[in-house]
Amino acid sequence: MISTVLVANRGEIACRVFRTCRELGIRTVAVHSDADEHALHARVADATVRLPGATPQETYLRGELIVKAAVAAGADAVHPGYGFLSENADFARAVLDAGLVWIGPPPEAIEAMASKTRAKELMGIASLDRVAEADLPVLVKAAAGGGGRGMRVVRQLTDLEAELTAARAEATSAFGDGEVFVEPYVEGGRHVEVQILADTHGTVWALGTRDCSLQRRHQKVIEESPAPSLPDQLAEELGELAIRAARAVAYEGAGTVEFLISPDNKAHFLEMNTRLQVEHPVTEAVFGIDLVALQLRIAEGEPLETDPPTARGHAIEARLYAEDPSHEWTPQTGTLHRLAVPNGVRLDTGYTDGDEIGVHYDPMLAKVVAHAPTRAEALRKLAGALEQATIHGPITNRALLVNSLRHKEFTTAHMDTGFYDRHLPELTKPTPDPHAPLAAALADTHGRSRFGGGGWRNLPSQPQVKRYAMAGEEHEIHYHHTRAGLTAEGVRVIHADAALVVLEVDGVRRKFEVTRYGSDQVYVNTTTLTALPRFPDPTAQLAPGSLLAPMPGTVVRVAEGLAVGAAVKAGDPLLWLEAMKMEHKIMAPVTGQLTALNAVPGQQVQLAALLAVVQPT
Repeated sequence: MISTVLVANRGEIACRVFRTCRELGIRTVAVHSDADEHALHARVADATVRLPGATPQETYLRGELIVKAAVAAGADAVHPGYGFLSENADFARAVLDAGLVWIGPPPEAIEAMASKTRAKELMGIASLDRVAEADLPVLVKAAAGGGGRGMRVVRQLTDLEAELTAARAEATSAFGDGEVFVEPYVEGGRHVEVQILADTHGTVWALGTRDCSLQRRHQKVIEESPAPSLPDQLAEELGELAIRAARAVAYEGAGTVEFLISPDNKAHFLEMNTRLQVEHPVTEAVFGIDLVALQLRIAEGEPLETDPPTARGHAIEARLYAEDPSHEWTPQTGTLHRLAVPNGVRLDTGYTDGDEIGVHYDPMLAKVVAHAPTRAEALRKLAGALEQATIHGPITNRALLVNSLRHKEFTTAHMDTGFYDRHLPELTKPTPDPHAPLAAALADTHGRSRFGGGGWRNLPSQPQVKRYAMAGEEHEIHYHHTRAGLTAEGVRVIHADAALVVLEVDGVRRKFEVTRYGSDQVYVNTTTLTALPRFPDPTAQLAPGSLLAPMPGTVVRVAEGLAVGAAVKAGDPLLWLEAMKMEHKIMAPVTGQLTALNAVPGQQVQLAALLAVVQPT
């Protein structure tokens, strides 16, 4: 019997495995980088072990140190989570050679399927050296991992070499393996996968289908089970193919077989992920199971039931990211002051209130999962929960998720992997509450008046004025103190204190919950505002064409031949930053002449650092 499990991972998946272990009475061990010393997964484990590393990104790739940590901590089993070393056969062997239980498939099965290149060879897919103009478009992918890292769509052969270089760099950073391969890119396809579970006694379950078509940068954003609008015969065929793939490599444990379904409902094999998937909670919800508990049971040699459980209802998962979808999906950093969702939905996260969102790892904050008898009910439940969630901290994709879940193309199950390519502008169009700045001003005034500031005056006076930034625009708020209380044009102030403002507009009363952090960050319901000084600083202006770092990160390369004096066009890539395990292209903001270049490869830059200046022409 397993008594102590070390999770060779971090963040949300480590916390999720620990949760099941606690329920089963199994002790837990966490490993952490220096950057993760105070991370939630390190705080909730029974024991922790620090892993040294040249960079935080590579720490969790140090397999030999993780095995030593497991032995030193008295663990008798290792769970790899997903990403990092979860599909590394050498790591699995090292765990087994140390006399520990490996909670995953045999190393031989990992070797047969976890490397996408070897899996593609088994399936007869074209290799890189045979790509020609007729094959376009193609998809460049990392061989050793998933999660969208090291993935690029190539539509012109002249772009292939540059995209291969970028993909190899990302793959090396994320998985310690820079091998990449090329496969056909199916336009208008749906990403559908099958969850499998196999024991050591020959039983293999196919646990329905999942649709993961809504993706950004080839990384899934919204997933659901079962895949909607999929012909029953095709769903059955996918299940049979998944079971056949598992049996072909003597698979054990949890895994996923992924397919791309073309518009004419033809299935194209993508890969087999020999690990637990990020989206596994939707399958758990539909089948009423705990996949991690079943992984542990299989690792202990226990058999599965002959037949899998029966599916019930529909489940949808949304990944909440600290990123700005309206600006090239730029990752965001800072303090996560508060994260809470309404009751009735599942929240899987690796963060808690007050944690810092750094630059070293994936920007996913949490996964929110809704289960209901029908798809329509699950959609409404999840969209409502996200809309009502309290998220105080960096910019997130919350609005994008809510709008996606309510978009007609998605509600009618006519989506495909190009959904965001078509609809991103409309899904990210700001819709701030026009009364939020007034509510913020009234709450702030009340809070300050308790300590001697503000208050009504006996003589007529000029209105009180406050300024806020909201959704990229500045708002100047005017209001008065009177004997009757606070007043503002166009509304009736029913109540105002530091935390709650009630306004009546055209006979309708609305409540505004107000929360302030520090001197300038204000949250009014789900709207984020920044308090501005009454009088703007005239010296705080940047030169036109200034290019600032959108996040802290490392300059990995500069465009070939780029130098001060060069002519550039708006949108030209000037340099690349690496942050949160991905490369981010920094482009010229305007057409003109490069008059300053303050970035060199290997340089660490902070948020809003001046990288370059392009003098407009």
